[in-house]
Amino acid sequence: MDSQISQASQPSHPPQSPHTFQVDLRGLVDLLSHHLYSSPKVYLRELLQNAVDAITARRTTEPDAPARVRLSAEGGALRVEDTGVGLTEADVHDLLATIGRSSKRAEGLQEARSEFLGQFGIGLLACFVVAERIRVVSRSARTPGAPPVEWTASDDGSYTVRTLPDAERPEPGTTVHLVARAGAAEWLTPERVEALARDFGSLLPYDVRVGDEPVTDLPAPWDRSYPSPATRRVALARHCHEMFGFTPLDTIDLSVPLAGVRGVAYVLPSAVSPAQRAGHRVHLKGMLLTERAEQLLPDWAFFVRCVLDTDSLRPTASREALYEDETLAAVREALGERIRAWLTGLAAGDPERLAAFLSVHHLGVKSLARHDREMLRTMLPWLPFETTDGRLSLEEFAQRHPVVHFTQTVEEYRQVAPIASAQGIGVINGGYTYDSELVQALPSVRPGTVVAELDAETVTAHLDAVDPAEELALSGFLAAARARLDPLGCDVVLRAFHPLSLPALHLDDRDARHEQARADAEAQADDLWAGILGSLRGSAPRARLVLNHLNPLVRRISSLHDPELIGTATESLYGQALLMAQRPLRPADSALLNRAFIGLLEWATHSEDGQA
Repeated sequence: MDSQISQASQPSHPPQSPHTFQVDLRGLVDLLSHHLYSSPKVYLRELLQNAVDAITARRTTEPDAPARVRLSAEGGALRVEDTGVGLTEADVHDLLATIGRSSKRAEGLQEARSEFLGQFGIGLLACFVVAERIRVVSRSARTPGAPPVEWTASDDGSYTVRTLPDAERPEPGTTVHLVARAGAAEWLTPERVEALARDFGSLLPYDVRVGDEPVTDLPAPWDRSYPSPATRRVALARHCHEMFGFTPLDTIDLSVPLAGVRGVAYVLPSAVSPAQRAGHRVHLKGMLLTERAEQLLPDWAFFVRCVLDTDSLRPTASREALYEDETLAAVREALGERIRAWLTGLAAGDPERLAAFLSVHHLGVKSLARHDREMLRTMLPWLPFETTDGRLSLEEFAQRHPVVHFTQTVEEYRQVAPIASAQGIGVINGGYTYDSELVQALPSVRPGTVVAELDAETVTAHLDAVDPAEELALSGFLAAARARLDPLGCDVVLRAFHPLSLPALHLDDRDARHEQARADAEAQADDLWAGILGSLRGSAPRARLVLNHLNPLVRRISSLHDPELIGTATESLYGQALLMAQRPLRPADSALLNRAFIGLLEWATHSEDGQA
């Protein structure tokens, strides 16, 4: 949009002669409204930006010049008046009629370039999104003897320029008049104009009013003086509710003077997904740039929403997002440091508030601690983990157990947790997001800690073997049980373990599950794919159903002699073990459970003469 497109005429033409933009203006309006800007409402931001820039330009040479912007809406028309630098007739042709030029490039204003918000030419033409006619009356402050000039443009691409008597505009500045286009009158109603002006311009440094109502509300809520910290917290909580619709769990000051950033981060009162993209409100030199800045903070800081004002970041062409560059990366890192310092401060001086925060947002802190060893060391006493000893921090768990065992998945933890706990083996559930990474990083911040992954083989090794003579006596029972579960890819073994109330334990590992998935796919594939999948068959151990020889029910089942009844009972124990481990059931497992249930009912209701 910054490319220069020259007008068809020069200022030397007669004042009343019509001129034409050398551009398809209707196409431009379509481009602006459907591809560049997210909503027609940005027209008012463009007008405010132009007015603020004009005042800033005038104040570079007249520091005491008045700084006023007045908006008035009525009957489908809008008037915006400023006390800025104004324009001469030559400026009008050069800046308004030439799309892509900027009043900030005018001679003598280069030194103030960094103080401006937008591009005057394209910003004014953007008003055609809601207007069918634009009329600009302006008088230059840089050329006091120049008469006022009027520029009138229509949405067909034509414009006229003429000079006016001094009485039409006795003081320097610019007035923009808009007349609504068909179907866009709602954007120029007094209520809509006031709401948009407050939303976009509440932090602008000049006196902006809609009618008699002030728009600016300075200083910003985070920069104001309050009687006490409690009063400040209440005021900021009210501000958060107005901006985002929630009452924050806490607030974090985001003052980073070197990065040109002032603002506040509000901590969400409820948990959110780490994948959810946060929308932050960013003001650029007081003007609202966007309500949906997503790349402002590090990904791990998804538990806060920010409102801030900056003078160092670059906007995109639409001025509705931030340009990704080295400056934004530096600001993101600086803001991340502020949030990290807040967490460290809570850990050092306010453990109750930290505990309340972690009860909601421990996932975000765990994400940070994965890559920040100092944060992991600070948070060790606080971050909660699911363990066989209950919900504990890594520090407390490591103090209780010489070896910190963990599982990689939730399913593995559910398989081994009951038996491991009974055997005195401490296990951490590493299946939740970030947990296994943090457990494995524990020795780096707690030297001497031994960390080991716990799998099915390790658990089986901790179970007591059954006396060989007893196991030999039960060989017939075990053969019948193995024959029934063999089609499911599961072996049957006999062990003695606690708790006695647990009749059977289903154990497998990731390799066994992968092999089972391959076998299932092979069974359902055609001959070609079955051959390919068969060639991928691995030598991984199969899943195991570990029967507890100390359990009374298993002892009664092992005394049975009917192979069919032994098979049905074994299937029942297998299904119950799967359900206890909260494993997802395959179609074959579901069919087995139904078959075993019906078989047990038939056996239980079967009379001596074979009648139900």
